[in-house]
Amino acid sequence: MTTTVTPTTGTSTTQIDLDDLEALARGAAVLGTGGGGDPYIGRLLAAQAIREHGPVALVRPADLPDDACVLPVAMMGAPTVMVEKTPATERVGYAVTALAEHLGVTPTHIACIEAGGLNSTFPLVAAAQLGLPVVDADGMGRAFPELQMVLPTLYGIAATPMSIADEKGNVGLLTTIDNRSSESLARALTITMGCSALISNYAMRGDQARECLVDGTLSLCVRIGRAVAEARAAHGDPVSAATRELGGRALHSGKVTDVARRTTTGFARGTAVISGPAGELTLEFQNEHLVAVRDGTVEVTTPDLIIVLDTDTGEPITTEALRFGHRVTVLAAPCDERWHSEGGIALTGPRYFGYSTDPVRWDERA
Repeated sequence: MTTTVTPTTGTSTTQIDLDDLEALARGAAVLGTGGGGDPYIGRLLAAQAIREHGPVALVRPADLPDDACVLPVAMMGAPTVMVEKTPATERVGYAVTALAEHLGVTPTHIACIEAGGLNSTFPLVAAAQLGLPVVDADGMGRAFPELQMVLPTLYGIAATPMSIADEKGNVGLLTTIDNRSSESLARALTITMGCSALISNYAMRGDQARECLVDGTLSLCVRIGRAVAEARAAHGDPVSAATRELGGRALHSGKVTDVARRTTTGFARGTAVISGPAGELTLEFQNEHLVAVRDGTVEVTTPDLIIVLDTDTGEPITTEALRFGHRVTVLAAPCDERWHSEGGIALTGPRYFGYSTDPVRWDERA
């Protein structure tokens, strides 16, 4: 990222360019906790847009005007499908313009609704296409599988009206009674659209974005991605480098000895078993890793982060890419503290997903 300071005003402008994309996509996939899409695909699509339209300005939430019109954009669906069904880049910006036209507004900023290899890079695609800046923030600080699972929901911001578009040119506009209903209806449409679709929703003003988004997510993604690359280049420990940036801990290391994965109801669901010197760790996932159990003891749960990295390279491994024989290290890291509020746990805690356990924080078993 390059930052320039305007002498007359003292304000700084940061830009995301081609040289930042590899680190950003890698770090976003780390925060994506197994979900949020393939970082390689996300990087390629963002690079294509930036080559065509130029670098994207990055704006801190603190610098947003109160009356800014912030429109997030994201991919919705099963990551397993997105690997083979690459989105058309021109549809990314169209999802934003379709919502803006419906609302009768002129967007001033693009935002990420979650961290992830695709969903932290797709906003760069839309921003490059539309000539708009991206907010250095996101709606979760990680990735979650359902549309209503964002901090804006806790602040009373409606998910709809929202646009939903596929690669064929089909476009839908939804208005629902609550954010949970928007998940149900948009998920059904996404399945009909081939289990992946582009969406723009959670339209908000600048003052709302400052209050409810997680500040500095994209900058953190770049720092994590670069820390991993620099440690690897110096023949150091890239997993430890990522752990330091996250402020988390190494939970388990070993070999993936079993993976059971299926795509159902628009999600990639399953389990993975990692066998190592400290026993067997079982990961339960629904797009993202939600629960980690070692030898019958729950070690950490959603909403805190459960992250799988390649032990040698530090590269994040998404749930759709986990394979038998992978040598991996599992990290546990803290989420945004607002997720541990009563409302946050009701929205994203383990019992919501059907697990019979209360939340276990990332450092509770340390």
